[in-house]
Amino acid sequence: MTKLSVNINKIATLRNSRGGNNPDLVKVALDCEGFGAQGITVHPRPDERHIRYQDTFDLKAVIATEFNIEGNCKEQKFVDLVLANKPAQVTLVPDVEGQITSNHGWDTIKHQDYLKEMVAVFQNAGIRVSIFVDPVVEMVENALTTGTDRIELYTEAYAQQYYNNREKAIAPYLAAAHKANELGIGINAGHDLDLHNLKYFAQTIPGLLEVSIGHALISDALYLGLEETIKRYLAQLT
Repeated sequence: MTKLSVNINKIATLRNSRGGNNPDLVKVALDCEGFGAQGITVHPRPDERHIRYQDTFDLKAVIATEFNIEGNCKEQKFVDLVLANKPAQVTLVPDVEGQITSNHGWDTIKHQDYLKEMVAVFQNAGIRVSIFVDPVVEMVENALTTGTDRIELYTEAYAQQYYNNREKAIAPYLAAAHKANELGIGINAGHDLDLHNLKYFAQTIPGLLEVSIGHALISDALYLGLEETIKRYLAQLT
């Protein structure tokens, strides 16, 4: 079964909008685990507009499932944060300062040497590394030489095209997954996956280990409740 890691950035956004600690980010993370999620994801950014750096320490101290910290490793503060917390996994995302949300993967050819260096930094600390990539076979091929343990396929294009032609939408992801499996690279996926498009993606992509879902899941929870929402997402992955 593909693991579900819940991205709780949007919970932090809601908390920060009023100050204080309502909703309680740590309690939400623990509840997600209790409702069956197999991981918790956070994506701290330099302006701390949602996840604060202190949140990662608070979460690391209590969560029992897989902890995944996403972010831009070109920010030294992010690198220091990850090394201080030693999560199960770090996902390297090529964000730029002020970016609203992640919108592209790494160019593993252009940034080959840099990624190789950063992957080694985290692996030497005992942290599994995943790098965010577009569903392009060449990007997957060149991810191999960075030494990364996994890739995370950026799934916005799939989600946007799903209703028009899901077979066409998933084709580049399928090709990328076959290449990753051939090379022995683990596969994660995330961005705009939801209750409508997740099942087909999970059933079609071979070797899919983990999905990280935040915005859609938290939005669904406003109507369905968090426990029921997590149950429904898990059902899409069985």
